[in-house]
Amino acid sequence: MGVAGSGKSTVGSLLAARLGLTFVEGDDLHDPAAMARMAAGRPLTEADREPWLDRVNARLRTLRDGGAVCACSALTGAARGRLARGLGPVAFVWLHGTPELLAARLGARRGHPVGPVLLPSQLATLEPPADALSLDVTPSPEELVDRIVAWLGPADPGPGAP
Repeated sequence: MGVAGSGKSTVGSLLAARLGLTFVEGDDLHDPAAMARMAAGRPLTEADREPWLDRVNARLRTLRDGGAVCACSALTGAARGRLARGLGPVAFVWLHGTPELLAARLGARRGHPVGPVLLPSQLATLEPPADALSLDVTPSPEELVDRIVAWLGPADPGPGAP
Protein backbone atom coordinates (compact mmCIF):
# COMPACT_ATOMS: atom_id res chain seq x y z
CA MET A 1 0.00 0.00 0.00
CA GLY A 2 1.02 3.59 -0.49
CA VAL A 3 0.53 6.67 -2.59
CA ALA A 4 0.87 6.79 -6.35
CA GLY A 5 4.42 6.38 -7.56
CA SER A 6 5.58 4.32 -4.59
CA GLY A 7 6.08 1.18 -6.67
CA LYS A 8 3.15 -0.89 -5.43
CA SER A 9 2.55 -2.60 -8.77
CA THR A 10 6.21 -3.31 -9.50
CA VAL A 11 7.05 -4.58 -6.03
CA GLY A 12 3.74 -6.42 -5.67
CA SER A 13 4.07 -8.31 -8.93
CA LEU A 14 7.67 -9.28 -8.12
CA LEU A 15 6.64 -10.40 -4.63
CA ALA A 16 3.75 -12.47 -5.97
CA ALA A 17 6.08 -14.17 -8.45
CA ARG A 18 8.65 -14.87 -5.72
CA LEU A 19 5.99 -16.37 -3.42
CA GLY A 20 4.11 -18.22 -6.17
CA LEU A 21 0.92 -16.28 -5.46
CA THR A 22 -1.65 -14.53 -7.63
CA PHE A 23 -1.08 -10.79 -8.09
CA VAL A 24 -4.12 -8.51 -7.88
CA GLU A 25 -3.70 -5.03 -9.35
CA GLY A 26 -6.15 -2.81 -7.49
CA ASP A 27 -6.07 -0.16 -10.21
CA ASP A 28 -7.58 -2.68 -12.65
CA LEU A 29 -10.74 -2.73 -10.52
CA HIS A 30 -11.50 1.01 -10.66
CA ASP A 31 -14.67 1.83 -12.58
CA PRO A 32 -14.42 3.98 -15.73
CA ALA A 33 -15.81 7.06 -13.96
CA ALA A 34 -13.11 6.89 -11.29
CA MET A 35 -10.41 6.42 -13.91
CA ALA A 36 -11.69 9.44 -15.83
CA ARG A 37 -11.82 11.50 -12.64
CA MET A 38 -8.21 10.67 -11.79
CA ALA A 39 -7.06 11.22 -15.38
CA ALA A 40 -8.62 14.70 -15.17
CA GLY A 41 -6.54 15.39 -12.04
CA ARG A 42 -9.44 15.20 -9.59
CA PRO A 43 -8.83 13.10 -6.46
CA LEU A 44 -11.26 10.38 -5.50
CA THR A 45 -13.49 10.88 -2.49
CA GLU A 46 -14.18 8.24 0.15
CA ALA A 47 -17.54 7.65 -1.56
CA ASP A 48 -15.67 7.00 -4.83
CA ARG A 49 -13.23 4.63 -3.13
CA GLU A 50 -15.70 2.46 -1.19
CA PRO A 51 -17.19 0.50 -4.12
CA TRP A 52 -13.70 0.09 -5.56
CA LEU A 53 -12.36 -1.27 -2.28
CA ASP A 54 -15.34 -3.62 -2.14
CA ARG A 55 -14.44 -4.93 -5.63
CA VAL A 56 -10.81 -5.43 -4.61
CA ASN A 57 -11.94 -7.21 -1.43
CA ALA A 58 -14.31 -9.44 -3.42
CA ARG A 59 -11.47 -10.41 -5.77
CA LEU A 60 -9.18 -11.17 -2.83
CA ARG A 61 -11.90 -13.27 -1.20
CA THR A 62 -11.93 -15.52 -4.26
CA LEU A 63 -8.21 -16.11 -3.66
CA ARG A 64 -8.35 -16.37 0.12
CA ASP A 65 -7.51 -20.07 0.33
CA GLY A 66 -4.39 -19.85 -1.83
CA GLY A 67 -3.28 -16.37 -0.83
CA ALA A 68 -2.52 -13.37 -2.98
CA VAL A 69 -0.48 -10.20 -3.20
CA CYS A 70 -2.43 -7.03 -3.91
CA ALA A 71 -1.30 -3.56 -4.96
CA CYS A 72 -3.78 -1.03 -3.59
CA SER A 73 -3.31 2.49 -2.28
CA ALA A 74 -5.33 1.77 0.91
CA LEU A 75 -4.37 5.21 2.22
CA THR A 76 -6.56 5.28 5.33
CA GLY A 77 -7.18 2.93 8.20
CA ALA A 78 -10.81 2.66 7.10
CA ALA A 79 -9.72 1.74 3.57
CA ARG A 80 -7.36 -0.95 4.86
CA GLY A 81 -10.13 -2.34 7.07
CA ARG A 82 -12.55 -2.44 4.15
CA LEU A 83 -9.93 -4.05 1.92
CA ALA A 84 -9.08 -6.78 4.46
CA ARG A 85 -12.66 -7.48 5.62
CA GLY A 86 -13.29 -11.23 5.89
CA LEU A 87 -9.87 -12.26 4.62
CA GLY A 88 -8.28 -13.63 7.78
CA PRO A 89 -4.68 -12.59 8.43
CA VAL A 90 -3.50 -9.79 6.14
CA ALA A 91 0.00 -8.31 6.13
CA PHE A 92 0.36 -4.74 4.91
CA VAL A 93 3.56 -3.33 3.45
CA TRP A 94 3.71 0.46 3.29
CA LEU A 95 5.90 1.70 0.46
CA HIS A 96 6.88 5.35 0.82
CA GLY A 97 9.39 7.87 -0.41
CA THR A 98 10.05 11.58 -0.45
CA PRO A 99 7.48 13.72 -2.26
CA GLU A 100 10.21 14.70 -4.72
CA LEU A 101 11.05 11.10 -5.59
CA LEU A 102 7.39 10.15 -5.92
CA ALA A 103 6.63 13.18 -8.13
CA ALA A 104 9.60 12.36 -10.37
CA ARG A 105 8.39 8.78 -10.77
CA LEU A 106 4.86 9.93 -11.56
CA GLY A 107 6.14 12.44 -14.08
CA ALA A 108 8.14 9.75 -15.88
CA ARG A 109 5.45 7.10 -16.21
CA ARG A 110 3.13 6.85 -19.19
CA GLY A 111 -0.30 5.31 -19.67
CA HIS A 112 -1.45 5.66 -16.06
CA PRO A 113 -4.26 8.00 -14.99
CA VAL A 114 -2.60 9.16 -11.78
CA GLY A 115 -0.01 11.81 -12.41
CA PRO A 116 1.94 14.20 -10.19
CA VAL A 117 -1.05 16.54 -9.80
CA LEU A 118 -2.79 14.01 -7.51
CA LEU A 119 0.23 13.37 -5.28
CA PRO A 120 -0.44 16.23 -2.81
CA SER A 121 -4.01 15.04 -2.17
CA GLN A 122 -2.84 11.46 -1.70
CA LEU A 123 -0.15 12.53 0.76
CA ALA A 124 -2.72 14.62 2.65
CA THR A 125 -5.11 11.64 2.82
CA LEU A 126 -2.46 9.13 3.88
CA GLU A 127 -2.80 7.72 7.39
CA PRO A 128 0.48 5.87 7.94
CA PRO A 129 -0.23 2.38 9.23
CA ALA A 130 1.17 1.44 12.62
CA ASP A 131 1.05 -2.31 11.96
CA ALA A 132 2.67 -2.51 8.51
CA LEU A 133 6.18 -3.14 7.33
CA SER A 134 7.38 0.36 6.43
CA LEU A 135 9.80 0.51 3.51
CA ASP A 136 11.44 3.51 1.91
CA VAL A 137 11.38 2.91 -1.85
CA THR A 138 14.85 4.20 -2.64
CA PRO A 139 16.35 0.66 -2.93
CA SER A 140 15.66 -1.49 -6.00
CA PRO A 141 12.33 -3.34 -6.24
CA GLU A 142 14.22 -6.63 -5.91
CA GLU A 143 15.83 -5.48 -2.65
CA LEU A 144 12.42 -4.41 -1.34
CA VAL A 145 11.02 -7.85 -2.18
CA ASP A 146 13.93 -9.47 -0.31
CA ARG A 147 13.08 -7.36 2.75
CA ILE A 148 9.39 -8.23 2.55
CA VAL A 149 10.08 -11.96 2.22
CA ALA A 150 12.40 -11.81 5.23
CA TRP A 151 9.76 -9.91 7.23
CA LEU A 152 7.03 -12.41 6.33
CA GLY A 153 9.20 -15.30 7.48
CA PRO A 154 8.91 -18.89 6.37
CA ALA A 155 5.65 -19.98 4.79
CA ASP A 156 3.32 -22.07 6.94
CA PRO A 157 3.29 -25.50 5.32
CA GLY A 158 -0.19 -26.24 6.76
CA PRO A 159 -1.52 -29.04 8.92
CA GLY A 160 0.12 -32.42 8.61
CA ALA A 161 3.24 -31.12 6.88
CA PRO A 162 6.58 -32.47 8.10
